[in-house]
Amino acid sequence: MAKAEKNGAGKGADHRYPLRCAAVDIGSNAIRFCAAEFTAPGTYTVLESIRSPVRLGHGVFLKGRLVAAAMNAACEALADFAARMKGLRVQRHRVVATSAVRESANGEAFIRRIQSETGLKLEVITGSEEARLVYLAVKRRIPMGSKPWLLVDLGGGSVEVTVADGDGVLSTESHTMGAVRLLEDLAQNADEPGRFAQILEEYVGTLRAPSQLSAQVPAGYAATGGNIEALADLALGGPGPDGVSTLKVSDLERIIRQLARMSYRERIEVLGLREDRADVILPAAVVYHRLAQLAHADAIVVPRVGIKEGVLLDLDGGDVGRHDRGSALDVERAALALGRKYAFDEAHGLHVAELALSLFGQLRELHGMGGFEERILCSAAILHDIGGFVSFSRHHKHSLYLIANSSLGGLSPREVMMVANVARYHRRSAPKPTHEAFQAMDKEAREVVVKLASLLRLADAMDREHRQRVHGVRAAVRRGKAVLRLSGDGDLLLEGWALKRKSDLFEKCFGLKIQVVGTGGTS
Repeated sequence: MAKAEKNGAGKGADHRYPLRCAAVDIGSNAIRFCAAEFTAPGTYTVLESIRSPVRLGHGVFLKGRLVAAAMNAACEALADFAARMKGLRVQRHRVVATSAVRESANGEAFIRRIQSETGLKLEVITGSEEARLVYLAVKRRIPMGSKPWLLVDLGGGSVEVTVADGDGVLSTESHTMGAVRLLEDLAQNADEPGRFAQILEEYVGTLRAPSQLSAQVPAGYAATGGNIEALADLALGGPGPDGVSTLKVSDLERIIRQLARMSYRERIEVLGLREDRADVILPAAVVYHRLAQLAHADAIVVPRVGIKEGVLLDLDGGDVGRHDRGSALDVERAALALGRKYAFDEAHGLHVAELALSLFGQLRELHGMGGFEERILCSAAILHDIGGFVSFSRHHKHSLYLIANSSLGGLSPREVMMVANVARYHRRSAPKPTHEAFQAMDKEAREVVVKLASLLRLADAMDREHRQRVHGVRAAVRRGKAVLRLSGDGDLLLEGWALKRKSDLFEKCFGLKIQVVGTGGTS
């Protein structure tokens, strides 16, 4: 039966509405489909919601490959969903896959097969993108406020642990402790339920609290995923009138003890659990409980939403394709969280970002780039010096490595690599044919990186001494030159000299000489 969802402030009618969207979440334990009709921003009616019990994670976490039977079942389910979307006249859709496909050696072949047989383009997303989508859904269901919450999304292959507030995601960590993975990794070493529970407790006990919560207790703990919903149903019998459940940690502990004593068949026959839930629910419960301990929580809020609801809201939120581009605030917060992890000079990073974005905005007609590239530049500017955590010597190369091997919420893997390369070229040589990380990117990404790096070099030169003496810069193109007028403290001679030294990439990229004025100071 269709149900209305009111999510958000309700901005009134819009010429885009009604709008039909569909989301497909290809998880490790099941494939979920949801189609909805939006009648206003954030307000939708569910048209169809289907869960197909295809366990793609079976075998992947032990042998590294998707097995034929699971792939065949997935193709059959996705073909059915494609037909349903056509019948429902869906205007926008997105199909995402998580850890099982992400980690499988034959994942690319599976993606090609899906597109060939169903016409659906499958997108493999990162753990940070999973967390972002879940956050979109959760914040519409739970009022978070200004204090940080712990959000835990447990799937078959991984658990995303996010710290967020009402304004956005503060940090995300992805751990390879999904319910299916734990079952397959640990159950073979235990021949009885009690023994398995003991091994499980010891293994999950290695989880640690996110660094963002090291000095404070979160305002709340919200958990998503089919297992936490099933656990809440066992304790409470079902959701409340608003669709949200609150599971006491003491009740979760009681259920864990009960599950640990029961066999797989007893969980099905006595508790009424589905066959594909009965085996993974204990590993999931232990992970949720461990994180409750770390958060010092006495209750877990279960909003009963997940990735597919986040995808729907994302599709509704703007132009098609917006989903792989996080908001400027999300991107900046993710960059700051990563910078703090590596003890960076935050004042310098933020100041260089401010100067770089000022140049970007004033020279928009020259470079022709837009909001997407602006977010790449913002992240790279904030993070350009984090390589100093490893060593000041060659720190630009260390910055490349640290960023490239991190997740930045709101950015895809391709975009993270662009950020890493822009940061890498904030000093020393320009890109060369021998630079593997640069050459590995596609042509369009390389062109953007060069343009953005040329602006970052100028911004970094204006704060060469990390003293924030340049308060502002006015930029204009006049008679074949890019004229930069500085304002700030003192004579700014050193900053003017540094600008001229680091102008080579800009001049080569845009064919304009740099002229610096205003180095006499304003104070």
